[in-house]
Amino acid sequence: MKKIVFVGAGSVVFTQGLLADLAAFPELRGMRIALHDIDPERLQVAEAVARRITGESATVTAHLDRREALDGADFVINMVQVGGYDATVTDFEIPARYGLRQTIADTIGAGGVFRALRTFPLLDALAADIGAVCPDALLLNYTNPMAMNVWYLSGKVRNVVGLCHSVYWTMRGLAELVEVPYEEISYVAAGVNHQAWVLRFERDGENLYPRLDSAAERDPELRRRVRIDMYRRLGHYPTETSEHSAEYVPWLMHHDSELDRLRIPVGEYLRVSEDNLAEYKRTRDLVRQGGELDLAGTDEYAPQIIHSIVTGTPRVVYGNVVNDGLISNLPQGCVVEVPCVVDATGVRPTAIGALPPQCAALNRTYASVNELTVRAALEGDPRHVRHALMIDPNTAASLTLDDIWRMADDLTRAHGDLLPEALRAQG
Repeated sequence: MKKIVFVGAGSVVFTQGLLADLAAFPELRGMRIALHDIDPERLQVAEAVARRITGESATVTAHLDRREALDGADFVINMVQVGGYDATVTDFEIPARYGLRQTIADTIGAGGVFRALRTFPLLDALAADIGAVCPDALLLNYTNPMAMNVWYLSGKVRNVVGLCHSVYWTMRGLAELVEVPYEEISYVAAGVNHQAWVLRFERDGENLYPRLDSAAERDPELRRRVRIDMYRRLGHYPTETSEHSAEYVPWLMHHDSELDRLRIPVGEYLRVSEDNLAEYKRTRDLVRQGGELDLAGTDEYAPQIIHSIVTGTPRVVYGNVVNDGLISNLPQGCVVEVPCVVDATGVRPTAIGALPPQCAALNRTYASVNELTVRAALEGDPRHVRHALMIDPNTAASLTLDDIWRMADDLTRAHGDLLPEALRAQG
């Protein structure tokens, strides 16, 4: 049976959901699960959770050595967060000193750029290990910043797809807003990760957008969501939460009145991270005490992809892949999020054509931040780190150029050895 490797398995709660999804497929019985993490305690907890979830349906092994875990892998699921909670705090606190507000800080912006830069060395090592012991494995990346990481990996491994649940849960939420069962809607979305657009939203040929318009007209509180505000102005609903969407544009975060009008939660990811730490500790203690775990599945894409490839069952999922003509008015070579058909032959992205011009214009700015960050690492040029922040919508709208430069220097010093060696110089 196929071997599935979890890199960063110490993200125990997320690992738990993925394992529950995998174990729900009887056709995957006999799968081999290899868990890798560099934190011995977290790895031990992940192993105990995995054995409890999979029972007799899988063979579970745990490895502190990554290459040992990867040997002979068919599928590799990457969910590492380099630097953990402390690095996340740094990504918020230093920009805040300069007056830069962030909500999630994991995609673009100051937080996204530096999260990418400290992840790239890990991706280099992971790609080298995959090339050495499992070159044909399909790498399924969950680590943010998604688009930057997949772009960086695209020339280093044979097979990589980035996975995010934002499209799926967006459509679940939209179905509730228009009071139509999710199972009855059909949709197409495309763009870039965390800023894709719902291009088609229908039931039996009926366009459901007018129902969304009616819901927003009836409910003034609904109009106080960033996503509804963007939809009403741009004509297409964005596929990431309002707190995410707020920091990818230049119009909101530096205006107190907009923070209040749209109820934008500054620093939200710090609270989420604290909750994640608490949930890990709760799970760890339950494992040690022999308590009951929540073994519910999460409907994530990685298990569905693995099942489709192993069994030949066709599915459509949303994947982050290199733009090889998939979206005609976004740059060739950038990473886009599009529907993908999955079956025994693998993952095949769907060509979308052109996005609405206003949506593509926003996506191109996002892609430019991605490109400059990736180039900074590939070319060893610290100036491109600063260029990426100069182009970033929220950063550019909030700070002077001198403060952007000084902030980048402070973040560089703070993250230190986590960054690629060539990028540790001050700008």
